[in-house]
Amino acid sequence: MSSSFGRIFRISTFGESHCAGVGVVVDGVPPRMSLSAADIQIQLDRRRPGGNKLGTERNEADQVQILSGIENGLTLGTPIGMLVKNKDQRPGDYGSMSQIPRPSHADYTYQQKYGIHASSGGGRSSARETIGRVAAGAIAEKYLYEEYGIEIVAWVSSVGDYDTNNIDMEIITRAEVDANEIRCPDTQAAEKMTGEIIAAREAKDSVGGVVSCVCRNLPAGLGEPVFDRLEAKLAHAMLSLPATKGFEIGSGFSGSRMRGSLHNDPFIQKGDRLGTTTNYSGGVQGGISNGESVYFRVAFKPPATIGQEQQTVDFSGNATILAAKGRHDPCVVPRAIPIVETMTALVLADLALIQKIRN
Repeated sequence: MSSSFGRIFRISTFGESHCAGVGVVVDGVPPRMSLSAADIQIQLDRRRPGGNKLGTERNEADQVQILSGIENGLTLGTPIGMLVKNKDQRPGDYGSMSQIPRPSHADYTYQQKYGIHASSGGGRSSARETIGRVAAGAIAEKYLYEEYGIEIVAWVSSVGDYDTNNIDMEIITRAEVDANEIRCPDTQAAEKMTGEIIAAREAKDSVGGVVSCVCRNLPAGLGEPVFDRLEAKLAHAMLSLPATKGFEIGSGFSGSRMRGSLHNDPFIQKGDRLGTTTNYSGGVQGGISNGESVYFRVAFKPPATIGQEQQTVDFSGNATILAAKGRHDPCVVPRAIPIVETMTALVLADLALIQKIRN
C-alpha cells in the first residue's frame, strides 16, 4: 500500500511523470457534501507548472476530471475517482539519461528496489505525482472548513539564505501569499528570494527553501497517541513529499535551547475553553491538538536535476559526465505551497473523522 495514505479519509494515487495521466481514488468522503470540479481546480491551478518565470517550462493545464462518487453536485459517500491528463510530456528529453542515475535523484534507488525505473521524468518520484494528493486534499479542505471552520495557509518562509520577517500567522491569508510569484507575503524578502531563484536558474543550478504552514480553528482533541500523534502524522505527510529533508513543529529545534520555564505555555480562559498565553507547543500537546493554532515548517532541498555538467557514473559503473536535460524547477518551494496545504488537510480530515467515531 505504498501509494495509499490515511485510515478513514483514505487516498490512493496513481500515475507517472510522463505517462498518459495521473490521479487519485479518495475513499471515506462523507456523503451529501456539495462538491464540484471547480472546488478542486482551485488548488490544482496553484500547483500547476508553467505558471511563472520561477518554475519549470513544462506547461500543463492540469484540468481535473471527476470519474465517480459525485451526482448532482453532491458526494455519494462512495469512492471519488479523479484524473488529470498529461498533455505536455516529453519523454524523449530523457533518452540520453536513461542509463545514468542522476546524482541525488531517485533513479538509482528505484532501480535497486524494483529492478526497473521510469526512464523519463522520475516516474513516481516526480512532483507530478502530487497532483493526486492536491486533488484529494482540496476535498479534505472543503470538508474541514464547512464542518469546523478550519483554515490552512502555507507560505514560503525562506529560499537559500533569505528568510521572512514579521509574518503574523494568525491573520495571514492565501490572497497575501499569492500576491507575488514567490508566494512570500514579506515583500522585501520576496524580492531577494526571487533574485536567488533566477540566479540559480541562469547558472543551470538549483536552490532549496522552507515552507511554513499554520492551521487555525482546530478543535482540541485531534490526534491518536501514541503512534499516530498529530505531529507524527503531519511529519509523515510532509516527509512523504518529494525533495523534503526536514520537519519541525512549534518551537522546533530552537526550543531545545530554551529553559522549561520559558518554553512552557501557561493556560488561561479563552471564552468557553482553556487556551494558552504562548504557543511554543505549536498547538499540539501529548500528540493531541489543544485548540491553539497548529504551525510547522518543512525544509525542501535544492532540486536534484540541474543543467550543469556533473561527474558521475552510469548504471554499469563507467565514468561519465551528465548535463541533465528536461524541464525542471530551479526551486520547488513556490509550487509546494498548495501541496503542503492539501497534505495537511488530508491529515486533519482523517483525524477529525476518527475523533467523530470516538464521540
